[in-house]
Amino acid sequence: MSLVTMKDLLDRAEGYAVGAFNASTPDMIPDILTAAEREQAPCILQVSWSALIFIGTAVFSALAPELARRVSTPVAIHLDHCTDIGQIEQAFGLGFTSVMIDASRLTLEENIRVTREVVRKAHARGISVEAELGRIGGTEDDVSSDVSTFTDPDEARWFVEQTGVDALAVAVGTAHGLYRGKPKLDFQRLRRLHEVSDAHLVLHGASGLPDEAVTEAVRCGVKKINVATELKLAWLEGVREVSGDDPRKVLGRARERVVEVVRAKIALMRGGT
Repeated sequence: MSLVTMKDLLDRAEGYAVGAFNASTPDMIPDILTAAEREQAPCILQVSWSALIFIGTAVFSALAPELARRVSTPVAIHLDHCTDIGQIEQAFGLGFTSVMIDASRLTLEENIRVTREVVRKAHARGISVEAELGRIGGTEDDVSSDVSTFTDPDEARWFVEQTGVDALAVAVGTAHGLYRGKPKLDFQRLRRLHEVSDAHLVLHGASGLPDEAVTEAVRCGVKKINVATELKLAWLEGVREVSGDDPRKVLGRARERVVEVVRAKIALMRGGT
């Protein structure tokens, strides 16, 4: 199936959310796609800028789009949490069908200005755009924030109207990285955001989030859910499970663990257990 944009996937998502899975290493790319194929579900393959540089832009641009086209289910390729317009412009030619501009550290007015500029450039190339409003705390790859500022529904409505962004990452109590306690999401706020925003809602920080919280977030209108840390942990656990000096066996188990986690998350987001 051909590559599609993030907006295409989220427009079709009725009663479920599309899983967005971060590849940190080259071998995670086919693992994520294999899991989507086995679940016969759409998915978003995404990388942060630092992961893209680690994998290599030439390797990624040759590998990810080609493998995604071989999957029988629709796939979007997304650049996650990018704060630099110059980097986003570089990504336009690397096979991405979707990008995220994260200007949430700026004032509302500056966030609108920067996001509007990215939307203009991306949409001209048929590429979807995700933005962030509010601050999601925690640390994950290129993202680190000691504070969390919940998204204001009125500001969200205005932000989407002014930018024309396709998807909006909102802060409602999740965090990047691992949770140190049980997260408490503001589902009432999430429902209100869904009511007032014309953009698809995105939930970051789903690694370690209780299953019931994921299910409720989908009921509240979330269409895209990001998973990154759990994939890293699964990969490392797989490596530790195999002893010996054959890297194919060691990495083989790591890859199996990644596929298992992605499949479970996809099933959960689509209403399974």
